Amino acid sequence: MLDLETKVHDESRQGEAYAPAVAGTQTYTKKFYIESYGCAMNFNDSEIVASILGQEGYGPTRNAEEASLILLNTCSIREKAEQTVRKRLTEFKKLKRETPGMLVGVLGCMAERIKGKLLEEEKLVDLVVGPDAYRSLPALIAEAETGQKSVNVLLSREETYGDISPVRLDNNGVTSFVSIMRGCNNMCTFCVVPFTRGRERSRDAYSIVREARELFDNGYREVTLLGQNVDSYYWTSADGSETITFAMLLEKVAQIDPLLRVRFSTSHPKDITDEVLFIMQRYENICNYIHLPVQSGSSRILQLMNRTYTREWYMKKVDRIRELIPDCGLSTDIICGFCTETEEDHQDTLSLMKYAQYDLAYMYFYSERPGTLAERRYDDDIPEEVKKRRLAEVVELHRKYSQAGMEREVGKTFRVLVEGTSKRSTEQLFGRSDQNKVIVFPKENFKKGDYVMVKVESCTSGTLIGKAVQ
Repeated sequence: MLDLETKVHDESRQGEAYAPAVAGTQTYTKKFYIESYGCAMNFNDSEIVASILGQEGYGPTRNAEEASLILLNTCSIREKAEQTVRKRLTEFKKLKRETPGMLVGVLGCMAERIKGKLLEEEKLVDLVVGPDAYRSLPALIAEAETGQKSVNVLLSREETYGDISPVRLDNNGVTSFVSIMRGCNNMCTFCVVPFTRGRERSRDAYSIVREARELFDNGYREVTLLGQNVDSYYWTSADGSETITFAMLLEKVAQIDPLLRVRFSTSHPKDITDEVLFIMQRYENICNYIHLPVQSGSSRILQLMNRTYTREWYMKKVDRIRELIPDCGLSTDIICGFCTETEEDHQDTLSLMKYAQYDLAYMYFYSERPGTLAERRYDDDIPEEVKKRRLAEVVELHRKYSQAGMEREVGKTFRVLVEGTSKRSTEQLFGRSDQNKVIVFPKENFKKGDYVMVKVESCTSGTLIGKAVQ
């Protein structure tokens, strides 16, 4: 699961909850405005939508008031995200009254679940489009322009959008996501993704490598291979003569050029293999960083979540990663207050955090989502004040180990890919280390896209502060 609720400060844009489209230089007959919520997959989907709309004469704009089409790419992982979307739709409803011909649509994970409410009961939108139906957008827009309510939320077993070149929206021109698969076969009881994004299917490996190569040729210097569970990537050619696993795909992308850094997200603890770790060892341009969601440190709760591993199994996986890649950065997802969670279960989570000492953690308290297995099977029986108290304890402990981890980096030198100007000072640049830690340093004559050796001189809880060295 790629959504986030609480995390330490990060200078980069990764994980933002909102990203408006950037206007390009091409002249278009119509303009669209898009907002994306939730996970990195949603941001990538918005770039696919932008490509499809571009073929229909629509160009992106940052100004909703000048758009003839407003789209919200939605997330159903957290109730908070849905509330935000509803609020924005209410605001756009007022804008629509003042703008004849304007259409408002909802894309993505909220689409199927509450399409009736959005279209008929609340009359907030004109069209609703699920994550596998973006190719039908032109026809749905044409239908909506006649006054009809347009809907397509059908899920697909084949759609990967592998032949569509995404239009990079609100990007820094240095880093980008490349989707390698869609959907998920892991029926975690707390998660709505299998029901909103459908079953797992892997994209053509050669289309992935081609997209990554095109990004590199256009000046990008880092790609993140993206999927709900990248380690289960498994593509077979149409004639059955070739099969490519995730480790093989990772190697193919790394071989594009040594100057192209490669990351990936998200890994499922049950699926990440030694083969992947050996490939990471072999290629210097594959970043030593793994996002390995644990969700809970209690084997009992993990069983209720249908995570298919135990506490002890997860800890052995952490040991193996650190045995093969000693300097590997490690991050995780943690849910507090899942159904029936006791204080003993909560203490198990805290003790596992002490064991793993994550560099970064996405931490949130359990929010029951309609349509999940947990909603059907279990009572959401932990009081909210208990959930929040446990979350606060998890966050406090994580900050302690995160701070200690940052302090251990002081005095070390890292190769940093410059991503842009620091939010705090125009005289400072920022980038990330291999281990995904943000490093800020004086601008000097460096620019975006440069690789710079930076010696860390100090740190805050979320940022390393250094100076470029020869």
